[in-house]
Amino acid sequence: MSKFERQEKMRKFYDEGDYFKEVETYKDLLKSAFQKYRITKVKEIYSPNKEERILDMGCALGTFCFVFASECKEIIGIDYSRKAISIANRLLKNSPFDNIKFICADAQSVGLKAESFDVIVCADLFEHLYPEAFERTLDECRRLLKKGGKLIIWTPHRGHILEILKNHNIILKKDISHVDYKSMSYLLNSLQQRKFLIRKAYYTESHIPIFRVLERLFLPVLPIMRRRIAILAEKIE
Repeated sequence: MSKFERQEKMRKFYDEGDYFKEVETYKDLLKSAFQKYRITKVKEIYSPNKEERILDMGCALGTFCFVFASECKEIIGIDYSRKAISIANRLLKNSPFDNIKFICADAQSVGLKAESFDVIVCADLFEHLYPEAFERTLDECRRLLKKGGKLIIWTPHRGHILEILKNHNIILKKDISHVDYKSMSYLLNSLQQRKFLIRKAYYTESHIPIFRVLERLFLPVLPIMRRRIAILAEKIE
């Protein structure tokens, strides 16, 4: 299977499967404890302002587009999945926002103007990309960002106990769409090679009650307690 074919397989996984559950309104995307956790943690990495133009790469049904719409000038969500974008556009029609746009596009080559975004959000995207697709996507992020633009990265840490169990199908089921986890060191090195300045880089706890207290306490010293990788990078050249 070629590099293109194996990444294309991910598109079919989302377009042909039942991965996306139908929701009635955009507010339904924001209700679960997990989504509230994601939103809070991504905002802790960076919270945009009213003058900024944002690109949400791998937007799925548009969760972060709906979250940030009232806080920024404009936000565009792109996703590889036609099904995801179709649902996102349906939700958009019944929302109060007029500064959101959804586009079905490949993150490796979005087709938008260079240096036209102040912020790019890559939340739960990179684990779905094979290494070569990830490298091209990071190049595209650099092309699209203005000088001084911010790149937000939020991705699972493979060494966490839950990811270890899932990847071995022990108690938890393996997520076959997680085709390649990126380590903190790999992400930072890839960013620095592209002349990004690292503003923040840290691990966070999960959303699981009680367990997250232990994670927060031990994640500085125990990799199995590091649930997510959070990075804020700035394009400096």
